[in-house]
Amino acid sequence: MKEMDDTDPTADRVGEESSVLHDQLFAESNAAIEDFRFDEATASVFDDMVYRSVPFYDEMQRMTEEIAADFAVPGTNLFDLGCATGTTLLRLDAAIDPGVHFIGVDNSLEMLEKGRQKFLARKSARRCEFMAADLHRERIVEDASVVIMILTLQFIRPLHRTRMLQSLIAGMNEQACLIIFEKVTLNDSLFNRLFIRYYYNMKKRQGYSDVEITRKREALENVLIPYRPEENHELLTSVGFTHIEEFFRWYNFTGILAVK
Repeated sequence: MKEMDDTDPTADRVGEESSVLHDQLFAESNAAIEDFRFDEATASVFDDMVYRSVPFYDEMQRMTEEIAADFAVPGTNLFDLGCATGTTLLRLDAAIDPGVHFIGVDNSLEMLEKGRQKFLARKSARRCEFMAADLHRERIVEDASVVIMILTLQFIRPLHRTRMLQSLIAGMNEQACLIIFEKVTLNDSLFNRLFIRYYYNMKKRQGYSDVEITRKREALENVLIPYRPEENHELLTSVGFTHIEEFFRWYNFTGILAVK
């Protein structure tokens, strides 16, 4: 198995443009810090940002592809909730039966437009739609054999997470799977501090400065709210998932597979 070298942020970017804008959103040290937003500025550099900011992001995509291929059923829907610029759907297109309908959901119109254009450029015969929706308020999932949330649940306000997951599982078929990747926090303060430091060290290896790391952390403080691993497990159990397993772990990042 080929793993992504975390010093190579451009490794195997399936279906993406040959030229990706470099992320410098937080390089200006004197600019006022606002809450992180998935706006046009973020969308323009997102593909570079996520590969440089998320450890083993390409391996996360490969694992998602492998798992989704085992659960996707022709004639049903595959939902990518928080689909961003469509990277996951592009990768899955070659691996999933063409009879599976793809639906990418995001609340950022700028992200959705980039995803739509990237998928159009693929010239795939698959039915694929990109839908604007707020997961805090709207029930989206129906007739689903696969639901994917890659670094999405952490952006759902804690007050809404149980209701959102209840709505999600209600729209999933029996034996359907939910694939989640999340940033997590830990009860043990020693490990929590160590893992955060190791994560920031990774970002430095990817070329981010201390200023950029600090400013982005502050921008995300009130927007990205991670749970502890046991909280995520309890949450998934409480809404009705019968099989739940952590299948990926890198310090303070986790991958979870839940089956209805």
